[in-house]
Amino acid sequence: MNIHSNDLTNLDVAQLAASALFAPRAYFLCAGHGDAQRRLVAFDQALLRAGIADVNLVRLSSIVGPNVKRIEPVKLAPGLLVPTAYAQYCSDEPGQTIAAAVAIARPDDPERAGVIMEYSDAAPKAEVEEIVRGMAEEAIHNRGLKMASMESIAAEHVVEKTGCVFAGVVQI
Repeated sequence: MNIHSNDLTNLDVAQLAASALFAPRAYFLCAGHGDAQRRLVAFDQALLRAGIADVNLVRLSSIVGPNVKRIEPVKLAPGLLVPTAYAQYCSDEPGQTIAAAVAIARPDDPERAGVIMEYSDAAPKAEVEEIVRGMAEEAIHNRGLKMASMESIAAEHVVEKTGCVFAGVVQI
């Protein structure tokens, strides 16, 4: 539906909202790391290694729908706007270990949404991934739900010049 400003007065607000909503059907996990002279270039390298450098990330809050299925990473058309929940961390301290991770906790009720948590720090991958998984589990319990499954992905990097790590949940 194409909407022009002069049409807004005649539109039902619910119809407008429904036409603007996007319900993902699938998601995939990805992670990467990079190092360069500048943070943005290091971030770009991390996205290259994660396989999503040629799309525009639209940052999401932390929910995955109840009927959204996990798939293996796919090549996305260049320039797409891609809804992604992600963690990133950049550092310019040579020798520092940095990590980013995301985790998805799914409830045992298949009609309820899953929770995505993101976390990054100047710490080893195992530590960051353990923390983000604990956060996701806590978020499910805060909703009064029991957890059915948990999945996560993380990236780690030892900084040379300026390092960056990235982990994300891409929803399509």
